[in-house]
Amino acid sequence: MRVLLISFLMAFAACATAANAQDDTALEALMTGDAAHGWQAVGRLDIAGTGFCTGALISERHVLTAAHCLFHSKTGARVNPEQIEFRAGWRNGRAEAYRNVRRAVVHPEYVFGKKTNTSEVRSDVALLELAQPIRNGRIKPFAFGERSRKGDRVGIVSYAKDRAEAPSLQETCRVMARQFGVLVMSCDVNFGSSGAPVFNFDGEEPRITSVVSAMAKLRGEPVALGVNLSDQVAVLQGALSDGGGFHQDAAPVMRSIPSVRPAPGQAPQIGGTRTGGAKFIKP
Repeated sequence: MRVLLISFLMAFAACATAANAQDDTALEALMTGDAAHGWQAVGRLDIAGTGFCTGALISERHVLTAAHCLFHSKTGARVNPEQIEFRAGWRNGRAEAYRNVRRAVVHPEYVFGKKTNTSEVRSDVALLELAQPIRNGRIKPFAFGERSRKGDRVGIVSYAKDRAEAPSLQETCRVMARQFGVLVMSCDVNFGSSGAPVFNFDGEEPRITSVVSAMAKLRGEPVALGVNLSDQVAVLQGALSDGGGFHQDAAPVMRSIPSVRPAPGQAPQIGGTRTGGAKFIKP
């Protein structure tokens, strides 16, 4: 596995061009309603009271995220979907909408492992079905754009361990390479950014082109690895339509520290501050 991982990154190093730092924009914390406008469909996925990932609403009832977010990092056991909560537009202790997850499907080629390799990254995508749809005029699900190519400018909205209470936008970063169904990007990610949507801005509105899977080091510089979305979402949607999903099998029960809904004028108490999600890999 380690040899494959090293070969994987060496192959990328051979074809990747260095990102122009002048082209990459800094992270912008979306702390106010005005700043967060248009990004409310990106939310924080709180997972069994032990950590969180990032997810994006792609329909009234479906959230796209990374597959590895649905597995316990130490045991490899699946997380019970009923212990996952999607907090759309989570910012400063409040969300635009709270929804529990009814069931979840992962890409059929995804195999959770302790090490990160090409086959895991390129299929590291999952689709969550919410217990109830989100019908809120302020929360507009995202559409999908064209697959990204080397040299394309993209953007990312994510939560992370150093920005857990509000999302951050990096409006411009670069696709440094695309191989094996994986994108290598100069985007700024951290633990908790797993599942974050990567956008292209070619049209009038941002469209999802990738999902963040992991962090890595390439030539000593931090990079983000993302799934190069093509037909993966259609496969996942088909699996849900066919009745697939974790809810049909017994899933391990994990102790969860529940969140408390705020009373009028009060901020909620949030259980669990540890972050999960994006993984480090380096040659």
